Amino acid sequence: MSAPAPRANPDLIGQETAERALVEARAAGRLHHAWLLTGTEGIGKATLAYRFARFLLARGTAGASLKVDPADPVFRRVAAGTHADLMTVERGMDDKRKRMRQEIVVDEVREVSRFLRLTPGEGGWRIVIVDGAEDMNPNAANALLKLLEEPPQGAMMLLTCHAPGRLPATIRSRCRRLRLSPLADSETEILLSRYLPDMPSPDRSRLARLAEGSPGRALALAEGDGPAMAERVARILAAPPAAAAALAVADEIGRDEEAFTLFMDMLRQVVSAEVRQGARSGAGAAPRSLERWGGVWQGLTRLQEETERFSLDRRQAVLAGLSLMAEQ
Repeated sequence: MSAPAPRANPDLIGQETAERALVEARAAGRLHHAWLLTGTEGIGKATLAYRFARFLLARGTAGASLKVDPADPVFRRVAAGTHADLMTVERGMDDKRKRMRQEIVVDEVREVSRFLRLTPGEGGWRIVIVDGAEDMNPNAANALLKLLEEPPQGAMMLLTCHAPGRLPATIRSRCRRLRLSPLADSETEILLSRYLPDMPSPDRSRLARLAEGSPGRALALAEGDGPAMAERVARILAAPPAAAAALAVADEIGRDEEAFTLFMDMLRQVVSAEVRQGARSGAGAAPRSLERWGGVWQGLTRLQEETERFSLDRRQAVLAGLSLMAEQ
């Protein structure tokens, strides 16, 4: 059983605090016209956005939860993407290249303006979900900013974003920010047992630890054989390969797009763990060491983003990533 898409997911685990904030704002009549849902990838930001949208569109009553019965017609229409008063903006297909765009373009945001000018089909809210707001290019961000500055009456915009620093400060300042927290390993395991019932329990536990609080990441790791890649990365870091061996690693990993993404994600995860460990050690941590690790993380992130965005040579990116780690 695979995990349902966020628009069709009836469950949200581990985000009770964020959900309660939305429930209380709705009950108090203090709903801001724009919300920025932040947190690491795969922890439920889009699931919460659709959950809240369904609640508003179904005219849910005040309570402890935003849950809407999956049998409700509003739930079914949102899941099918056919609700007239809900619009989703995300990276679209590049028809020329026959692949997903690496950014949200201005034409996609301009459609939001036209959508919000329409009269609500059911007399309630007009809701826009911008899923992956950090992917907006500058023109798209400017177009969205104009809507945030002068929102139409009855409009609600929900932005999900795992890298809010990539959004213009002017957009961040016009949204009420709601940060979602990583799940406990036990909570991630609950979801894994639901979606991967045939996987042995020890393997689910290991995936939960590797995912660091992100169920989405845990499922991606399971699909891409994350535990095996984690072991490989650990071996490489324990004994950095010589030039010939590094070329062999680069040839193998660079051959497959999914393997490349998983490998680079694992390298960055190792660096993040080093930074967190150093930060937790307090005044005893060496500032220069933390600075160096931060530079390595930025370098790996830039390598991965540019390679995936511009379809660069993955083999060279792997070699460059190994070189960065070796220098540390």
